Amino acid sequence: MRVLLVEDDPMIGKSVQQGLRQDGYTVDWVRDGRAAEGALAAAPYELVLLDLGLPGKSGLDILARLRASANSIPVLVITARDAIADRIKGLDSGADDYLVKPFDLDELAARMRALLRRHAGRASPVIEHGDLRMNPATHELTLNGQPVALSAREFALLQALLEQAGAPLSRAKLEERLYGWGEEIESNAVEVYIHALRRKLGAERIKNIRGVGYLVPPGPGQ
Repeated sequence: MRVLLVEDDPMIGKSVQQGLRQDGYTVDWVRDGRAAEGALAAAPYELVLLDLGLPGKSGLDILARLRASANSIPVLVITARDAIADRIKGLDSGADDYLVKPFDLDELAARMRALLRRHAGRASPVIEHGDLRMNPATHELTLNGQPVALSAREFALLQALLEQAGAPLSRAKLEERLYGWGEEIESNAVEVYIHALRRKLGAERIKNIRGVGYLVPPGPGQ
């Protein structure tokens, strides 16, 4: 899951980036508004963590431009502005949620999961697909009720495929979900993770559509 963090405070930015990476997120961090706009134009993100008081261009300006362009990416505002009027303005400008600093990283992660669920059209916090049951909050996966141990990137890759079951994702799209700026990507990294998942879950779980990408077949009733 790739997230853009827009935060000019180096202490907060480093803490949030490290904490979310430990939770398995891929986090790109920028420190001013113009860099945020460049990042949003250059890479696909599943969610934006947006400070309001930024150099270069304000968070509200970035938010307004996103929504004016019909970009529906979930945006969670993280800011020290705790006045009710500021919260109302942020939400009315297109933010999906609002969290006031200082905040607990566990609460931040929970709010992110809630936003991602709503954006994907899921009410349940658990992703179920046939006999597979995935809990993004606890990073647990079970097959027929039995736990399956996955690495952070195996989990992230499988989650991406399960969230779009029945639709192929290209290797490039999967790499974008798994790797952030400055991270070296080995040429066969996705194939290695796919091989590991097939070994643990069964080869039939993930199909290779030659020249297109990989998909998890749709479950019953889909």
